Amino acid sequence: MDSLITAAARALAAGDLLGALKRVALRDDPAALALRGIAMAQLGDYVRAKALLKTAARAFGPREAVARARCVVAEAEIALVSRDLGFPEKALETARATLEAHQDRVNAAHARHLQVRRLVLVGRLDEAEKALSGLDPTAFSPAHRAAHALIVAGIAMRRLRTQQAREALAKAREAAREAKIGALDAEVEEASAFLATPAARLVARGEQRVLLLAEVEALLASGALVVDACRHGVRAGDRVVSLASRPVLFALARTLGEAWPDDVSRGTLLARAFGARHADETHRARLRVEIGRLRAELRDLAEIRATTRGFVLVPIGAADVAVMTPPEEGQHGAVLALLADGEAWASSALAIALGASPRTVLRALDALSAAGKVLPVGQGRARRWMTPPMPGFPTVLLLPGPLPSD
Repeated sequence: MDSLITAAARALAAGDLLGALKRVALRDDPAALALRGIAMAQLGDYVRAKALLKTAARAFGPREAVARARCVVAEAEIALVSRDLGFPEKALETARATLEAHQDRVNAAHARHLQVRRLVLVGRLDEAEKALSGLDPTAFSPAHRAAHALIVAGIAMRRLRTQQAREALAKAREAAREAKIGALDAEVEEASAFLATPAARLVARGEQRVLLLAEVEALLASGALVVDACRHGVRAGDRVVSLASRPVLFALARTLGEAWPDDVSRGTLLARAFGARHADETHRARLRVEIGRLRAELRDLAEIRATTRGFVLVPIGAADVAVMTPPEEGQHGAVLALLADGEAWASSALAIALGASPRTVLRALDALSAAGKVLPVGQGRARRWMTPPMPGFPTVLLLPGPLPSD
């Protein structure tokens, strides 16, 4: 490796993008193309960056397997940042194995970090934690230690472990300052802001208020019976009943929870659960059936007792009942939650993250676009979707994934 390539690589590592480009801008050898691609990616020109990295990977000879693997890792990072979740996982795993086989432990660890970040993004938290446990960050550079700590913090926030998240963010902040990379400092501060941003809304005894992430954690640990509209379930402590696939039952549970300790009339329950404006004997019979099903689902958590005018929720072993909802509710809340990270998402990537069909996601995006809640950028296959600046709430409670007790 010649001196200019070495100097450009060191400039990139220090965050001096323009300094790196000055040294390799007029060169077209594979190493220079790769460095230019990485610099262009950090400047936000992902299309140009991918083209440069692909050209560099093809130009490296058969004996330069490590260089080609590094290009693949760089392409994978661009795909992750640009929310292209269709990047082949097998290619990244092959590149990581090649780097480990040639003792390039730093870049191999970086490839592992990318794999873990993708798992976190699509809600596969158990797999992410397992993959991360095999990495020891003490031997990493400051920049890689910061990246490792940010991943740990991201998992902790999604698991509702706020103290662990704060500790990880403190380590990330210290490592970022040691690395002296401004963009890394900004990323740490952006992640820290989630802890001070409303994460949910509490409805209890006829009153509403917003909750921070730590308050959500405290509520779920309090032993109260919580009707969770973020995850569509009912829980008390470690006992969880998921109603995600039973929308009618969840609507009944939420209506009863919002009215607690008072009862709810049959007419209100019919309107909320079935949309029935004028109830007849058929509707009342269906209500009795669904209430029976809800009783069976919640038998270990609460009783549902009939009253003169309707039904009332009576918790078992819990002193309080609360309903927890997203800060902003709507028909397409899960799509908005993913877009709230400020990045530009492809519709195909949203479909992968949500586990939904591409057509379902496109219909949701069209509806949100018509309402002015999301913005399309680009045309055809290059089209991306993003929210307007300054999203109002974090994504951690709404991203797909298991409940904290799972």
